Amino acid sequence: MSPIVIVIILVLVIGGVAAGLVLVARRMPKDEADPLQARLAEFTERGEQVSLEEIEMSQPFTERVLYPLMRKFGELSTRFTPQKVLQDTATKLELAGNPGRIEPATFFTGRFVIAGGVGLVAFLIFNFSIMKQPFSKALLFSGIAILIGFFFPQLWLNGEISKRQKSIRKAMPDALDLLTICVEAGLGFDAAMQKVAEKWENELSMAFGRVIREIQLGKLRREALRDMAERIGIAEMTSFVAAVIQSEMLGVSMAKVLRIQSDQMRMKRRQRAEEEAHQAPIKMLIPMVAFIFPSIFIVLMTPAAIRFMGSGLMTGF
Repeated sequence: MSPIVIVIILVLVIGGVAAGLVLVARRMPKDEADPLQARLAEFTERGEQVSLEEIEMSQPFTERVLYPLMRKFGELSTRFTPQKVLQDTATKLELAGNPGRIEPATFFTGRFVIAGGVGLVAFLIFNFSIMKQPFSKALLFSGIAILIGFFFPQLWLNGEISKRQKSIRKAMPDALDLLTICVEAGLGFDAAMQKVAEKWENELSMAFGRVIREIQLGKLRREALRDMAERIGIAEMTSFVAAVIQSEMLGVSMAKVLRIQSDQMRMKRRQRAEEEAHQAPIKMLIPMVAFIFPSIFIVLMTPAAIRFMGSGLMTGF
């Protein structure tokens, strides 16, 4: 079998396994509450007489088996994982919005589990199926699969971080406009953030809602805002939080500060759009060279090549 076909099959296998694991992570419980307690409360409200076993069995397979199993592996691996690695993983999970509410140890352990599972699948495919290869090649392809499976969760997490930060950058000008309107109408800054959290359902509104909850639990506003800026990790939010804290400490009008920040965010969003527009022709070169130009050459050169071959000039070669 051609090596190119083998590589394509290997990529498809790894992509399928990785996509399934991503779907499992997507379907993990998104709230902090225990899903079993939530299901028990639901049956209590209905007034049904059910046992604890029936409630547990009514949960999805991912919440009943896969997620607790990954959590157990994570708890075991915490004893052997360096704390710096866990802290870096926790920071990246926070920057990504903690999709699936995954603990750092669980995520780090999951990388090894995915790598081992993908490598085992690749070894079985290339050693015991119709696509059987020599043992050395099977080990080589399995090693490549293990490397891809180990680094894929990290690449996925980096993609989630970039997507979340891009979403927040896009939503910041409109959110700051609403904050400015609410503050100018007489609301306090906390009430204005609450309005933003209630108005939209996006990453920025969720971040503001978390700040409001932390303030209600007793955390100082400036500390809650600083923590929000660290969880988001973009320069625009850091600048906004610094301006808000400085205006609070110096007694400057909050509405004026918000108006200036809103204008700056809108200008930066326009500049980013112009920058992406300028990069578009360069990005279009790759698909044009790979797909469009060869097709044009085939369409233009094929009739000439056929006529040249039929003219008899090729007989001497």
